[in-house]
Amino acid sequence: MKQNLLSAETSPYLLQHKENPVAWRPWGEAAFAAARAEQKPIFLSIGYSTCHWCHVMAHESFENDATAALLNEAFISIKLDREERPDIDRVYMAYVQATTGSGGWPMSVFLTPDLEPFYGGTYFPPEDRYGRPGFPTVLRHLAKVWQEDRERLVAHGREVIAALREHTAPAAPGSTLPGPEPLRLLWAQAAGGYDAEEGGFSPAPKFPRPALLHALLRVEARFPGSGAEAREAALHTLRRMSAGGMYDHLGGGFHRYSVDAYWHVPHFEKMLYDQAQLACTCVEAYQLTGEPGFAATARETLGYVLTSLTHPEGGFYAAEDADSPLPEDPTQHGEGAFYTWSQAEIEALLGPEHAPLFLRAYGVEPQGNARPESDPHGELTGKNTLYRAVEDAPLAAALGKPEAEVAASLAQSRRILFAARAQRPRPHLDDKILTGWNGLALSAFARAAHALGEPSFLAAAEAAARFLHTHLWHGGRLLRSHRGTPGSAPGFADDYAFLIQGLLDLYEAGAEIRWLQWAAELQQVQDTLFLDPAHGGYYSTAEGDPSVLLRLREEHDAAEPAPSSVAALNLLRLGRLLGEPAFTQQGDATLRAFAEPLARAPHALPQMLVALSFAYSAPTELVLAGPVAACAPFQSARAARFLPDLTLLHADGGPGQAWLAERLPFLRGLTPPSGHSAAAYLCKNFTCQLPALTPEALAESLYIR
Repeated sequence: MKQNLLSAETSPYLLQHKENPVAWRPWGEAAFAAARAEQKPIFLSIGYSTCHWCHVMAHESFENDATAALLNEAFISIKLDREERPDIDRVYMAYVQATTGSGGWPMSVFLTPDLEPFYGGTYFPPEDRYGRPGFPTVLRHLAKVWQEDRERLVAHGREVIAALREHTAPAAPGSTLPGPEPLRLLWAQAAGGYDAEEGGFSPAPKFPRPALLHALLRVEARFPGSGAEAREAALHTLRRMSAGGMYDHLGGGFHRYSVDAYWHVPHFEKMLYDQAQLACTCVEAYQLTGEPGFAATARETLGYVLTSLTHPEGGFYAAEDADSPLPEDPTQHGEGAFYTWSQAEIEALLGPEHAPLFLRAYGVEPQGNARPESDPHGELTGKNTLYRAVEDAPLAAALGKPEAEVAASLAQSRRILFAARAQRPRPHLDDKILTGWNGLALSAFARAAHALGEPSFLAAAEAAARFLHTHLWHGGRLLRSHRGTPGSAPGFADDYAFLIQGLLDLYEAGAEIRWLQWAAELQQVQDTLFLDPAHGGYYSTAEGDPSVLLRLREEHDAAEPAPSSVAALNLLRLGRLLGEPAFTQQGDATLRAFAEPLARAPHALPQMLVALSFAYSAPTELVLAGPVAACAPFQSARAARFLPDLTLLHADGGPGQAWLAERLPFLRGLTPPSGHSAAAYLCKNFTCQLPALTPEALAESLYIR
């Protein structure tokens, strides 16, 4: 079959379109030059390989010969993977949101040959319907206007970019560090949208927003006694989300979001960044409450990443698709086909001994359990998404059975269904490795290793860090992605910020000094490339790429937190870990840069509030002295409690301790007392108390701290 110019690319998303009849080109100067030479407008289609509606528009329009002919005749068509080039995606998303009031993917934007947008939207249907123009109608109209009134379109594009540039200009930084009051205001704002029954902070569809949960868990620390309501809202949301169909009860891991208000019917794609952040949230919830359910969810989620999203050399893949071949007809695809069940299938697999109990526990119904509002197109008719309709204890009480017997039966049933599901065609795997998302995963595995008693998690984090250092760190700069070979796109601010965070967590969990050293080096590079010297904070992109029309400073912690929000905490942590006032000062400056939005709308920047909470904590260090293996019980005692503001240092007697002691003199000569292989020193402002000589003594000192 004839292929277009995407066939030479490595992006899974671009390769999905290499056989389209559309004459696609990758983003780059060759495509721009063709538009200038032929004086044609550009049609820019942005998406990613696991995007359901991207698949729909591709099938309806980009695989259609007549529609392709319209594109090929009047436009230069460019495909862009938003995950490889988030810098380009952000610019045109800002345009689409400003002109239409909403955004999403696939994103469809029409540009002048100078890359200035003049019309845009998201998904367009293949024909006129419901008062909306079909894609061919849009193409014909824009081609006609381009020929007859080109100057107006070009002028409009320039005006829009000028307006966006003015609108996105950063505000002046504050003169002082913001006070902690935005943390209290955060709950006041979040409470207005809180669903006290089902959890979550919006009506349907409900998206997970881990940064908000992390910030709410910290309100109590700054406002003792008045933050309990915020903390419980976060915990309740996480419990309901984990019990719902948004969580994969057979294989572990979270789907992208819930279509309904009950967390029952998800959009079925699984993204690495969701697994990483939500696993961290579950670990923190477990440290706070001791509830085994949070630990189990974190363990299963990271187990899913290890089994399904891990490169043989250690990096983590980006995502699995929502769609997969239908088991009964692999030539057809359907959303959730891999994950959903008919009642008859379950009964046949589990038999009369286990099926009735499982059906009741997981909300299975003969006609399927998707409510009409959750399945408007009828794709899930007769199918069931598994969610915990009844938990073990009330189910056991209702049936008059021991809870242990119920739990054992359900566990056996899950194993049987998981094995049967493994025989189905799997969803498409987006096997590119993104630096920033891997940084988030480093944090998850490192933080979970000791809290959950899983040494394999620490080994996975270390393997991933080695992979990133080997394959995505070249010439003192990060690259964005890897798939077989490193991609050409440079690392962006979020790649640096997320990776630095992951390396700091990895150092604290595993004591290997090179990860702390690399984190400090990366922070200096991030400052060089992305820091806004006039206003503070970090631009998402470096200077110098003429194809990026706007350098944006993100001011919203969405599905992924903004680079400045993560960097603020990284800088403050580096300041304490290394005793470097310059890092602390830069962290404070980053917080001051966002003083105005923090005061006005802290709900938009919850991860920045996590950094603000850390800034107001009393500097407290825990030094584990002795060989790493001997210190492991002390590390586990520390990890058993929610202590997000505690700085952990390792005095292992080796080169790492010597390197740190050059910066933190109090570490010089700090060793376990005679007769002990390990000890834990709790220190305030680098002045240490008498050592704890047992994990129990450390736990007691942490409890009363």
